[in-house]
Order: sequence, then C-alpha cells, then structure tokens
Amino acid sequence: MLTSLYTKYKPYYSDNLRLAMPIVVSQLGHTLVHLADSVIVGHFAGTIQLAAVSLVNSLFMLILVLGMGISYGLTPLIAQENGRKNYDECGKLLSNSLIINFFTSILLYAFVHLGTLVVIDHIGQSPEVVAYAKPYLGYLGFSIIPLMIFQTFKQFAEGLGFTKQAMFVSIWGNLLNVILGIIFVKGMFGIEAMGVKGVGLSTLIDRTLMAIVMSFYVLRSKHFKLYTRSFRLSFIDKVRSLKIVKIGAPVALQYSFEISAFSGAAILIGTIGAIEQAAHQVAINLAAVTYMMASGIASAATIKTGNNFGKRNFDDLRKSAIASYHVIILFMSITAILFIAASNFLPYIYTEDMAVIKIAAQLLIIAGFFQLFDGTQVLGLGVLRGIGDVNIPTLITFIAYWVIGIPLGYLLGIVLGLGVNGIWYGLTFGLLSASALLFIRFQKKTKILAL
Repeated sequence: MLTSLYTKYKPYYSDNLRLAMPIVVSQLGHTLVHLADSVIVGHFAGTIQLAAVSLVNSLFMLILVLGMGISYGLTPLIAQENGRKNYDECGKLLSNSLIINFFTSILLYAFVHLGTLVVIDHIGQSPEVVAYAKPYLGYLGFSIIPLMIFQTFKQFAEGLGFTKQAMFVSIWGNLLNVILGIIFVKGMFGIEAMGVKGVGLSTLIDRTLMAIVMSFYVLRSKHFKLYTRSFRLSFIDKVRSLKIVKIGAPVALQYSFEISAFSGAAILIGTIGAIEQAAHQVAINLAAVTYMMASGIASAATIKTGNNFGKRNFDDLRKSAIASYHVIILFMSITAILFIAASNFLPYIYTEDMAVIKIAAQLLIIAGFFQLFDGTQVLGLGVLRGIGDVNIPTLITFIAYWVIGIPLGYLLGIVLGLGVNGIWYGLTFGLLSASALLFIRFQKKTKILAL
C-alpha cells in the first residue's frame, strides 16, 4: 500500500520539495530572528530580560503576522496570473501590493507606538520585565516598515517560482542579526552594553538591509523584466487593490487568531510568574521553528495550487496538495519525536537556569504532540488560499483558537490549577480542531473542482 502510494505521488513530492525548501529557509528567517534574540539575551543578559523577550515577542508576533498576512495576498494572485501567462497583470499587482503593504506597515507601527507600548503597563506583568521590554518593543515596532517592503518583493518572486533569492537574503540577514546582536547586548568594540535593547536594534538594521537588497534584486534582475514592465510606484487602482486585500486581510486574520492565542497564553502564563514565562518562551521558540518550516511547505503549496488553479488543471491541484500533506505529516512526526526525546536537553540552548529548564522540558513534550496538528492546519490554510478560499477558513481558525483553545487553556491552567501545562493542553486541542476542520474543508472544495 505504501509503495503504491509513493509511486502515485512521487513526481509531486519532488516537485513540491524543490519549490518548498528555499521558502522553508526564508520563512525560518523570521522565526530565527526571534530565536537568536532569545538565545543571546538568555545567555548574556539573564532570566528577567529573557522574560522581557518572551513578553515582547508574544505581543509583536501578533503585529508581525497581521502584516505578513496582508503581504501573502499577493502570492496566489501572482501564481494564478502567471499560470494564465498574463505577465503585465503581475507587474500591476506588484505596484498595488507595495503601496498597500507600505501604508499597512505605517499603521502597524503607529499601533505599536501609540497602543501596545501603553497597554504593556496594564496587563499584570512584572514591572521589572516591562521596564526591559519597552525599548526592545520600540525597535521591533519600527522594523515592521522595512520588513513589509521586503515581504512585498519576496512574495512576488515566490509567486513566480523564484524562491532561492529570498532564502539567501534571509540567511545573510540572520547571520548579520546574530553578530550585531551579540556586539550590542554584550557591549563589544567600544560599544556600551545595551542588554535586551541591543537585539532590537540589530533586528531593525537587519530588516532594513534585507528590504533594500530584495527590492533591488527584483527590479533589476533579468528574470523579472517581462513581469515588471508595467510596475509603477504611482500605479494603484481599486479593483486590483481589492483583489489583494480580499485574500490578504482574511489571511492576516487567520494568522492573527492563531498567534494571538499563543500571545494570550503567554500573558496568562506571565500572571503565574517570570520563570514560567521564560520557560514558555524557550518552548514556543523551538515549536515556532518547526512551525515556520511547515509554513514554508504550505506557502509552496499555495503557489502550486494557485498555478494549477490558473491553468484549470484540477487533478494535479488535488494530487499536489495531498502530496504536501504526506510531507508535512512525515516531517512533523520526526520533529515531535525529537522534541520528546530531547526535551531535557534543548532548553540549554537558551538558558542555564535550572528552574526554567525544568518547566520548558515539560512543555516540549506537550509541543511534541501538537506538532502534527500545527503542521497540517497551516498546510490546509495554504492550499485553500491557493484557490482563493479564505473566508470560511478564517472562521474556522477563530473558533479553534478563541472559542476552543484559549478558554480551555484558561479552565485547565488557571481555574483547575494545572498551571502552564494546562494552558498548553488547551492550545493543543485548539490546533487539533483547526487541523481537522480545515482538512474537511480541503476535501470538499478540491473534490468539487476535480469533478
């Protein structure tokens, strides 16, 4: 049975993985920025400042995914128009997306500056943690502007199947972020030690350079001349902008419902204590790495689905998507085993505080179980996005995380006294619900198309 299944889907496995692997590395870049921040701060600045990183990342990730979700609205449209060989339309969509993303980034920065930095004083967190968190959040908030410019050109290139360039930019950007982060946090080469604020500054510099390099590449490369002939910074029209926003806004909500659930969990955990909050940051950072790898496979599935949808090749669309499900299940099963087997060792990457390590090890065992559901739910969203189905999946994510996940986590963790573990049990059940409902939706929509 397994042999016949492999033979049937073998061409799709190799095709999907060739497209997906560079996207996986590129997607990992966003998470590795925060992972590097946590590792550097955990080792060079201590547990309290690591808790500050946890608090800020929990708040900022919500802002980040709203922006990224809006930018993702471009990719399936580009893939569909490229499938139809409508090259001029691709350039016009890029113009509209860049303008939309720039103004979105300004609004998101204003939200951080005028909203989050004020709210952070009133959500029951340790005053010492909040004092370190504020300057770090300020730098991250400003970095959303260059990040959204980078995302525009990245999603455009990936929608056309050019995935390696953003990967290389992300790799070099992350290396720079780590080097600058260590220099700023520790205070080297005559620079005064900045603590947690230093990783915020290094992230801002990194994202600014990444935006410059990626935009220069797309606008200057011979690979895109056919597509960028119609690109104009002054070109924006209502019809194309609405097409992008109609996909991007629901995608932004999908990501925000999930990430805000984890952010809400972090805030609940912060009311228990700084050690628990630091442990949550360690475990969620490691889980986020595998999630972003799954997200990269899902992004490739969006591109392949959109391309096949544009060509009206619905049989290949469905087979390619099912092949991606197989890859995700295998990959997340392996990472689940790794998390469970190495739960007592992985936290040492971040900290030497034994109290933090003990709690983080327990959370990694739970994370091992929700790996499979996390991967399959993000893939379901990616495939459905490729065919333009975003509204019902958005409702599914809201129900899974905010009607099921967080209330159950609060009940188990706070009301019934299971603590941080109980909150994570609730999140796991939310992911399970999202995964099952999105798979049912995928089966229904693609079977109708394939008839």
